[in-house]
Order: sequence, then structure tokens, then C-alpha cells
Amino acid sequence: MGQAEQVIENVIGRFSLPFAVATNFTINGRDYLVPMVIEEPSVVAACSYAAKLFREGGGFQTSSDPPVMIGQIQLLDLAEPRAAEDKLRAQQADILAAANARAGSILARGGGAIGLEYRHFRGSPVGDMLVLHLLFDCRDAMGANAINSALEHIAPLVERITGGRVNLRILSNLSDRRMATARGVIPAKSLATKSASGAQVLSAIIEAGAFAECDAYRAATHNKGIMNGIDAVVLATGNDWRAVEAGAHAYAARDGRYTSLTRWWRDDSGDLHGEIALPLALGIVGGATRAHPAAKIALRLLGVESARGLAEVAAAVGLAQNFAALRALATDGIQSGHMRMHARQLALAAGATGEEVMQVARQLIDEGNIRLERAKELTAGGKRNP
Repeated sequence: MGQAEQVIENVIGRFSLPFAVATNFTINGRDYLVPMVIEEPSVVAACSYAAKLFREGGGFQTSSDPPVMIGQIQLLDLAEPRAAEDKLRAQQADILAAANARAGSILARGGGAIGLEYRHFRGSPVGDMLVLHLLFDCRDAMGANAINSALEHIAPLVERITGGRVNLRILSNLSDRRMATARGVIPAKSLATKSASGAQVLSAIIEAGAFAECDAYRAATHNKGIMNGIDAVVLATGNDWRAVEAGAHAYAARDGRYTSLTRWWRDDSGDLHGEIALPLALGIVGGATRAHPAAKIALRLLGVESARGLAEVAAAVGLAQNFAALRALATDGIQSGHMRMHARQLALAAGATGEEVMQVARQLIDEGNIRLERAKELTAGGKRNP
């Protein structure tokens, strides 16, 4: 527990999750093995299968924005917020220079504070507010610590310039200046099942995607499935999955209505196209990415050379996971494959060990009776009751 005690407080033990590898990913012409840390059955298998189908259409094509994050300073008690903004604009160079005095190694790598933006909120519950946005290029770091240090350093200067009072100074996890996009094609013929043609499955997937675009209740579950894949990559590489979740869901509601993070459509050749776009503030330096032994292994396995590269891989995984979920929902239903994977967990929960786990799981599947009570019956005394 020695290392764990150096990470957080009041440590009494460690909690482990499975570390897996998703296969078949071709992204921008390069093959990847993708590390994933997750406890939910079927996610890794589904991603790998989906990636195989996308590979048949040429693999994933990805892109990403420069790694710019937003830090916010909340200004209150201003007599004239617009006049305060004018004063800040006039001294922007001095403010950015002060912010970069705390940029450290990020500045040396070509990053740091690059601009200011302003947002006005009239008649808030605490009166008029002026919010200053510090735009900060984080390079290959996630950047939270650097941004927060810069904000705290420039806060007194902002107060002197405006005559106002600074309250909060904190980064925003709605990192919509740091977007990642992935897209891909799956040939219609690759979608065929024993009971449906490829064209029929394609239509059902498009219809399912449209449901999530229109309805927030469906979109919440739709996007949760996307984050099953993305979070597993984020966690494996030592990044902050909670920050990524917050940014993704805030972005999904950016227009005042919560909607899907993906789009699906049929092209003129009759093949399936998918695309995902979401903010992904990830790093390959700093924090747990370099301190956690498993995270270091994951990054070495993945072989990405920049934070943008990691974000693009995560976006491709999110698109793959979404396709796999929609295909399952639109054909056999989500429970068919999921419950087969879940049988192993039930066997473990019933007390099975070693080879017995797979024996019990197989019998649960063969019987079509994937329930904990039955797993306990099969496990009790080593008996295999039909």
C-alpha cells in the first residue's frame, strides 16, 4: 500500500480493475492495440469487433484541435462591467505575460497562455458578473494544475486593473477548444446477420441513432455507452475520466438540448457512415500518466506521441463502442451478448473459482438461465445439476 498512501488520503487498501487490450483498430492508416480498464462485460469484445468492421471500410479517420483549455476568473462588484472589459483588453499583453510566468515547462515546450475572452452575465443571483477566460495551450499535458496556478497568479492583477473582486479562479472542464473527431465507414455487406440483410441492419442503426439525436432520455443511455469505451482508455492511461465525462455531457447539451455525440448516415454507395465529436482533454505527461506504473505501460503499449494522438484514439474507441451498442440493440437486443459475458461474473459471485468459473458460465449460457440463483445451485458442493 506504500505507493497508494502517497497518492490520496486515509488509504486502507487498493481496488483493482481488469486491464484489457482492444484489437483491430486502424486509425489514420496505423494499427493500434488499445489499452482499456473497465469492469463491465462485453465492452472490450464489442469495441474489438466494431473496429474490425470499420477496418473493412478503411479504418478510422481522426482529427483534433490544438490542446487549448479554458481557465475562468469570476469578477464581481464591478460598477461598469463593459468598462472593466475595456481595461482588461488594454492590458492583455501584461496579463498573458503574468500568466506565462507560472507556465513552467509547458511554456518551454511552446505552450502557455495565448489569449483572453470575456463573458457577461447580467442580473445573476449575485448581481452582474464579468467572467474572464484565459486560453491556455497545454501541449501534451491535461493542464489543470498549470492553468489553475496561472489563474491564481493573475487574479490580483485583474482586480487592480478592474477595481472589481475576484471570487472563483478555476479551469473549465467544458474543453470545447480541445475537440477530437473520429469518423469511419462500414460496408453494408459487413452488417448482415443470419436473420437480416446488411441494408436492413444499416437502416436499423440509422434509426437508432436518430432516436438519440431527438430524445434526451435515449441520448443519456446512448452517450453512456460511448463513454464506456472512452472512459476505459482514459482510465488505463492515468487520465481524469471524471473531467472527460463532465466535458462530454456538457458538450452534448451545448445548444440547450441534450443530444447524441455521434451521427450515423447512409452514403450514396449504400454503406454506413459514423462520426463522433467531443471535447477530450487528455495528457501523456504529468499527473498519474507518468507516476502510475500501469498507466506508463498503457501509454507505451499504445505508442501515441502526443496528447492529441491519445484523444484521437479515444474518440475512435467511442465511435466503435457506439456502433457496437447500436448494432446489438437494433438486431438481437443488448442483453443477448451482454448476459453471455455477464455469466462469468455471476459464476464468480456464486463462489466459483479457477476452471469452475468457465464451467458454470457455460452451463448458464447453455441453459439460457443466466441468473445468480442458478449459478449458486451449480456451484454448491461442486454439483452440476441439469
